[in-house]
Amino acid sequence: MSTRQAELGEFGFAGDDRVVPFQVEGLDVRGRAVQLGPLINSILDRHAYPQPVARLLAETIVLTVLIGTSLKFEGKFIVQTKGNGPVDLLVADFTTPENIRAYARFDEQAVADAVASGRASPEELLGEGFLAFTIDQGTFMQPYQGIVPLDGTSLEDIAGVYFRQSEQIPTRVRLGAAELFDRDADGKPRRTWRAGGLIAQFLPEAPDRMRQPDLHGGDGDNRDHDLHGDDAWQEARMLVDTIDADELTDPQIGIERLLFRLFHERGVRAYEPQPVYDRCSCSRDRLKSVLSGFSAEEIEASTENGQVTVSCEFCSTNYHFEPSELTPA
Repeated sequence: MSTRQAELGEFGFAGDDRVVPFQVEGLDVRGRAVQLGPLINSILDRHAYPQPVARLLAETIVLTVLIGTSLKFEGKFIVQTKGNGPVDLLVADFTTPENIRAYARFDEQAVADAVASGRASPEELLGEGFLAFTIDQGTFMQPYQGIVPLDGTSLEDIAGVYFRQSEQIPTRVRLGAAELFDRDADGKPRRTWRAGGLIAQFLPEAPDRMRQPDLHGGDGDNRDHDLHGDDAWQEARMLVDTIDADELTDPQIGIERLLFRLFHERGVRAYEPQPVYDRCSCSRDRLKSVLSGFSAEEIEASTENGQVTVSCEFCSTNYHFEPSELTPA
């Protein structure tokens, strides 16, 4: 069976759950953009998170996917927040080249109280703490971890601080999540989640255009040092900042249309999309290996109704073991 080749001027649409790399040569900007549909809805629906918690986790997943799909090695990229707010932990774990899993830990009553009192902004739910980016390339490589403080600003801004501190690359991040209400094929009310995001980075071929040898980005500094004189990056930032959150999640717009809206005057090139999947790395064998390291007393204490039951926090799968499987003979 033959495959029809696209004609000049034609292009396809990536659709949901596919990351689109792009380049704006006229501005020396490269980036990645994505809209997540079934993937994000599956993860959030599995846990039935309260709405503000689901939104926070969705943005964390988008950020992780955008960065994780740019990595060129086999391993993991993990984004984790830990704070003293009602949502004390968010984790998104990306296994290259395409698998994502995530979960949130929160105090249900504290979240409900925050919503009731009008103190449920993302910054208030997270509280003070840190955002960690971990790169793990496997057993024989030392993991790398970059940490930036949760300082009362958005995940978008905190991620920008990370890039300035760790890579010294001028970066603008936009994230969005939305809960949509419609009806299914039988006419019944239905709620679904969508999320989207974009990362744009200033990567000129001429190193002298970067002009930021003293870039520090610490203490919550939110500026791109020494770049306010570079018209290209300032124009790119201005264009990215015009994105409305609804545009990042609207299935009628799509990533290619959004990129065209932003950069058509400068000429934007979209590359082959990369799919991502909601896949957990847990397994019965892996959990059995961990439990087999427990002492007989610990196994006995974990036994209920004649079985040891372990639930994966990411995918909510329950694994059941007989104590005899775990206790050394």
